[in-house]
Amino acid sequence: MSFRCMATLCVLLLGVSCDLPAAPPNIVLVMCDDLGWGDTGFNGNTVIKTPHLDAMARAGLKLNRFYSAAPVCSPTRGSVLTGRHPYRYGILTANSGHMTPQELTLAELLRKQGYTTGHFGKWHLGTMTKTIRDSNRGGPKHVAHFSPPQNNGFDRCFSTEAKVPTFDPMLKPRGKPSGNGWNYLQDRAAAVPYGTRYWDQRGEVVTENLEGDDARVIMDRAVPFITQAAEQQKPFFVVVWFHTPHLPVVAGPDHAKLYAEYDDFPRNYYGCITAMDEQVGRLRQTLRDLNVADNTLVTFCSDNGPEGQAKTSPGLAGPYRGRKRDLYEGGVRVPALIEWPAKIAAGRVSDYPAVTSDYLPTILELLGVQIPTDRAIDGASLLPLIETNVTERPSPIGFQHHDALAWTDNRYKLINNTRKRKRDPNGKPLRPPVFELYDLLADPQEAHDIAAEHPEVVKRMQTELLAWQASCKPVDSRQ
Repeated sequence: MSFRCMATLCVLLLGVSCDLPAAPPNIVLVMCDDLGWGDTGFNGNTVIKTPHLDAMARAGLKLNRFYSAAPVCSPTRGSVLTGRHPYRYGILTANSGHMTPQELTLAELLRKQGYTTGHFGKWHLGTMTKTIRDSNRGGPKHVAHFSPPQNNGFDRCFSTEAKVPTFDPMLKPRGKPSGNGWNYLQDRAAAVPYGTRYWDQRGEVVTENLEGDDARVIMDRAVPFITQAAEQQKPFFVVVWFHTPHLPVVAGPDHAKLYAEYDDFPRNYYGCITAMDEQVGRLRQTLRDLNVADNTLVTFCSDNGPEGQAKTSPGLAGPYRGRKRDLYEGGVRVPALIEWPAKIAAGRVSDYPAVTSDYLPTILELLGVQIPTDRAIDGASLLPLIETNVTERPSPIGFQHHDALAWTDNRYKLINNTRKRKRDPNGKPLRPPVFELYDLLADPQEAHDIAAEHPEVVKRMQTELLAWQASCKPVDSRQ
């Protein structure tokens, strides 16, 4: 029963108000797309300006060892909403599978607790339309993957199926523009449609206020939703999934000027991140202006490591090995913050291993809602970290991406370093995986494989990993 229903029942039956617990917290989950661990000031970047994220880090809890559930976007997003590893619900990589009706999402669970729910930005957990060609898979050819946010517990939506340019998100230059991005369009009339759309909760295309910075376009929808909920004294659950800085990156004129000394690609990359950072600041200021900031839990993270090769791409994985699509730390260790003034003291920093799958059990526990028992939940509640500053995770974190596997506990990481192994005509791998072992406390850069020195640790962790992998029972992503 929700807090609001309990209060109403007390008034009806007893004629008096009840002595209820404090109002349930509002929850805002913010995520970037392909933002590297080293792309923010609070993680040491001295070039990209992220003053609002840096202020959020100073005001709350900075998680130095926070992981995306996968090294690519769609699987990580599903882990946020289900608390489950992607191989349990069938979204194994980007542009595959969809959120099925059998899954329970945070939005569905919180709506039962009286929350109003909104999704704003990139969805990428199913298509948005059955009728017209849209984005990567939308339209008649992929009807089986139709699963928009409103079918998964969200009352209000302003959502795209997948990526869009980070400035003028519905447009691109004529011809064959670079996949990395381009300089902002000075003549929009000469541009052509990018090929995707924003959709609302009615399944209708949004056509107004789509020019300029994409992060601002998204926040222009999230802020009114939050404002309305706060004015109605209704708890809100808001998911803001920025497209920034997924390719193609485009910075508007004001933000491009901040990085005028750089070449086009890094200038647009850096500029779009700073533009997004301003919208995080706008969100935080909105919560303060509405007097709901103290009782609002806001999280920030990325969905995986930075895109491209380190030598040619501006995104930074910090000191860590690997990038997007890798299970080495650079592919899955991402920047992360939690701000909740009522419960989290300013200036906290933790090396506790956490993962995007932890959001669901954390939120359910803080609300006193039982975690579903009819399905495996891979995440672990972060309330002990929030309330008592524990330092050790109760259970390891498992990863799988194609044939690559990893198993991470508080100290060690076991990993086989192949994404896709060669197979015979029957689909059987030609060679068994070779596992490496790293001591992440002593060697977070994963520079020294110590598997030969600790065969007992390798054996134990491999047994645990393979048992966990078997329990996931991968779902055919075509269903």
